[in-house]
Amino acid sequence: MPNNKLSLAVAGSRKTQSIVDQCGQVGRENKVLIVTFTQANQEEIKSRLSTNAGGSGNITVLGWYGFLINDFAKPFVPFKFKGRRVEGFNFEGNPSRYARGERRFFDSQGAVYACELARLSYELMGLSAGALVNRLECIYDYIFIDEVQDLSGYDWEIIDELLSSSINIDMVGDVRQAVLSTNPRGRKNKGYAYAEAIHWFREKERQGVLEIEERNVTYRCRPEIASFSDKIFGNELDFPSTFSENHFETGHDGIFTIRPDQVEEYVRRYNPQCLRYSSASGKTLGLEFLNFKACGSFQPSCPNRFH
Repeated sequence: MPNNKLSLAVAGSRKTQSIVDQCGQVGRENKVLIVTFTQANQEEIKSRLSTNAGGSGNITVLGWYGFLINDFAKPFVPFKFKGRRVEGFNFEGNPSRYARGERRFFDSQGAVYACELARLSYELMGLSAGALVNRLECIYDYIFIDEVQDLSGYDWEIIDELLSSSINIDMVGDVRQAVLSTNPRGRKNKGYAYAEAIHWFREKERQGVLEIEERNVTYRCRPEIASFSDKIFGNELDFPSTFSENHFETGHDGIFTIRPDQVEEYVRRYNPQCLRYSSASGKTLGLEFLNFKACGSFQPSCPNRFH
């Protein structure tokens, strides 16, 4: 019986490092896959592995899209479309509204649409009559999924199937930090989007296929910020309170309300990272804002080579 676990870890609880630490403990005879969403996080994991796990050859790091293309779509797409090959990856494009058959999943150049990749992958799991999952079981003993809160839509159907496999599935994330999404426009499993994913995890725990561990100690955020962040989500989600082990004082610690006429002086004095609710807000302030779409640190992993 595989050991399937989820660590719900608050911001600054060293959740990514916990994956690296576990990789150093599973033994070199075990084949390990680490999956995450963004390119920046992949590079961070690779860097930590080289330092902490000796860059072991039994560990592979992939993006979520790369995982689905390399282990689902490429080897098994003929089960759905005879003679079809995956010729590329179309991250920005979308099929036409009423597209059917191959045109639902592939553009005119044969590249698979990112927004339909998970659906295609899930359908291939069924059409291959177990061959796809059997192949994964031969390749990997452990699959670690970092930033699991970024998954959406048909991704949950795929994870559900993997939880029933012989592979040890270990997921780490914090649904309260859900900002990105593998398919933000998809309608499948919309009820589990972003923070609502907690309901999916708890359902799997009740079914006995997943063990949930709450990690509610942050080493990054001050107590004032940890307490404030807990108040953002209602009690109906039943998250445990966050505790802070960051007791370093700078003389300007906490949460502050700044009037519009104070913003310029505040930014000059403290040089904060400026965030905003949407691209339509804060336009009159003349500030540099973090843009989740354009910032390299948040780019999803888009495979551009095929082997």
